[in-house]
Amino acid sequence: MFTMLTKEEILKEVRSKGVIRSSDFVARFGVSRQYVTRLLSTLVDEKKLVKIGSTRSAVYTTDDYIQKNPDITPTVYSKTLKNEGLEEHRVLVEVEQNLLNTKDIPENIKSIFQYAFLEMLNNAIDHSTSKKIKVFVRINDGNLVFTIDDFGVGVFRSIMNKRKLDSEIEAIQDLLKGKTTTAPKLHSGEGIFFTSKAGDEFILESFGHELVVNNTIKDLFVKEVRGQKQGTKVTFRINLKDKHHLNDIFKKYTDIDGGGYGFDKTEIQVRLYMIGGVHISRSQARRVLSGLEKFEVITMDYDKVPTVGQAFADEIYRVYKNKRPDITIQNINMNEAVRFMVERAKTEAEKEKQR
Repeated sequence: MFTMLTKEEILKEVRSKGVIRSSDFVARFGVSRQYVTRLLSTLVDEKKLVKIGSTRSAVYTTDDYIQKNPDITPTVYSKTLKNEGLEEHRVLVEVEQNLLNTKDIPENIKSIFQYAFLEMLNNAIDHSTSKKIKVFVRINDGNLVFTIDDFGVGVFRSIMNKRKLDSEIEAIQDLLKGKTTTAPKLHSGEGIFFTSKAGDEFILESFGHELVVNNTIKDLFVKEVRGQKQGTKVTFRINLKDKHHLNDIFKKYTDIDGGGYGFDKTEIQVRLYMIGGVHISRSQARRVLSGLEKFEVITMDYDKVPTVGQAFADEIYRVYKNKRPDITIQNINMNEAVRFMVERAKTEAEKEKQR
């Protein structure tokens, strides 16, 4: 004669064994797997049990048992997903169920991870045209790292083709401005911009070109790499002890003083426009300015820029400012040579106004 299975019976069993499975109760109590799963799910919702894994391989335990036996929790999630009806939020739930350590991650890190992971996976789903997407998440040496790898058109080539650009470098330049998207009806173009600034390291690799944004040393690198990585591989890393919040990143690029709460500030790394030994000329200034009419505040970062041409400075600080007086241009990390050219162009602009 079977005894009625109750939540109390399940909790008694887990206190005795430490770890349980739904199959432990099916034959013993003469109930269906669905009935057992329903009771287990209720206990998880009530925070009385913790679920590790998914589907039939899932096991259930308690927080106390995990603290005493941390080795039972996985530190890696790896799966190849079929890009057909794929929904990024469902994948995130599965990652968090399987990679249980995420429950012990500080809330500020968890929110950054969730934002970055969802944005990058959604990009792969919507833009890559790849039939398969590989997802890899790891907790190791105090870092939370994820990789999303597709085999599609490639992020840089996609932007090149849609925006009729001449090279992958120009695609990277536009990508780092923010609000760059090949599907404006579906995306705002903010995902890569903010994700690249939210963690400690962000890497985009596609068809022999790699963008590395290292926020720990506050620098970025663009280089050609061996091999032709088909599609796009995104790598994101954040230290579990980082103290910043996702909201801090959004605030930095929001002109709150101007009364707005949208993404209306951007930062331009001018040295990216010197790659290949191209002189900082008027045509390069126009490349810098392309698409910046979407912003209200532009910060020009001249770090590692030895000098700029008179025509470059004139195009930005006289010609463009006369066309768009509503846009504020700020400057940082200027050496004396750059400052001289910039101030000279601004002076000429003021003289022109007084004529």
